[in-house]
Amino acid sequence: MGDARDPGGAQDPARRRAVLSLGSNLGDRMATLQGAVDTLLGGADAPVPVAVSPVYETEPVGGPEQGAFLNAVLVVDTDGPPRALLERARAAERAFDRVRGVRWGPRTLDVDVIAFGDVRDDDPELTLPHPRAHERGFVLRPWLDADPGARLPGGGPVADLLEACGEQGLRRRDDLRLRLPGRA
Repeated sequence: MGDARDPGGAQDPARRRAVLSLGSNLGDRMATLQGAVDTLLGGADAPVPVAVSPVYETEPVGGPEQGAFLNAVLVVDTDGPPRALLERARAAERAFDRVRGVRWGPRTLDVDVIAFGDVRDDDPELTLPHPRAHERGFVLRPWLDADPGARLPGGGPVADLLEACGEQGLRRRDDLRLRLPGRA
């Protein structure tokens, strides 16, 4: 289980719980994921870390032939708007030289905002919740590990969604562990 700070419990009413999915399949994947966690949670107005999931290795879904991904989920509390979290995610991708070339192609880092409180929005730049989260085992399994009581807004319990779509060849990598800043 991830480093949790009461993921399903009480939180400051001004804050919203958000879920970020992290993935990397180029270069030093683990160093990139750890760097993403550090970047997302560093600096002014950073979200408050709640939990980070175990790391999973997954085969790519769609797109061209490419290497396996390392995936994880980061659960945070934030009092900023969804767009601020999206900009923080994009800044982390830029910090690791993310190039948006081929859709679903290989990438050093992919950071997706999966859910932001109970917000539901069809904005094409930031659709909330993520429109394909309910069918992606590489999002649902780590999310469930980080927050066993998780619910996808409009989709129901993450445990039920994972049961419906299956784990899709995920392999938990207990030899790899992400750490939250300030924690061992």
